[in-house]
Amino acid sequence: MTYWLIFFGTMALSLWASWRVKRNFIRYSQVRASSGLTGAQAAERILQLNGIRDVTIHSTPGALSDHYDPSNKRLVLCDENFYGQSVAAIGVAAHEAGHALQHAQAYGPLHWRMAAVGITTKAGMLIPIISLASFFVSPRFAIIGLALCFGILMLFQLVTLPVEFDATARAKRVVGDLNMVYPGEEQEGMNKVLDAAAWTYVAAFISALAHFLWYAMQIVGMGRREE
Repeated sequence: MTYWLIFFGTMALSLWASWRVKRNFIRYSQVRASSGLTGAQAAERILQLNGIRDVTIHSTPGALSDHYDPSNKRLVLCDENFYGQSVAAIGVAAHEAGHALQHAQAYGPLHWRMAAVGITTKAGMLIPIISLASFFVSPRFAIIGLALCFGILMLFQLVTLPVEFDATARAKRVVGDLNMVYPGEEQEGMNKVLDAAAWTYVAAFISALAHFLWYAMQIVGMGRREE
């Protein structure tokens, strides 16, 4: 019963965070920024003013598929944000440019996250395999394996939090300094989009932490029963 409460509770939290992002993005993608800048232009201006010349900006299909690729120094914006002139597009573009600034300035948590991507990807792939294998092998080993995998995911999400919050803080600051969005409704709308996005990372961390703690408690319980 406890496991299912954790499972459905964290799923509900993740769905709520995702719904909040989409709701705010749809709403404020209809609010045109008075500066007239597109997301791509905003990102390019931020990079240039910070002396970053080796990061390229690209568009990609798919809603909210925006990301910064540190391995190839590519700032990728979905078509709507690349070409859009809304406060949402500028906010998202500035956030991704914030990651490029972190990379250029050797921001510690970003490099920790980059180093952990490989093992985190493997841990995520192993979770369903171990869960299925628990029907055929000792549940004890399956529980230990799941605890380790969720522990890795939890640490990765923990490191992700300062990376994302810092990029959001940089975005809010630089957009205001450069008058890319104007104070009032435009600034408020952009902030809502970015703050809603931050909650998705909080939800991911809480989910990984809850699952890790549950499996860790099972290991402790097994140890006590063997005493």
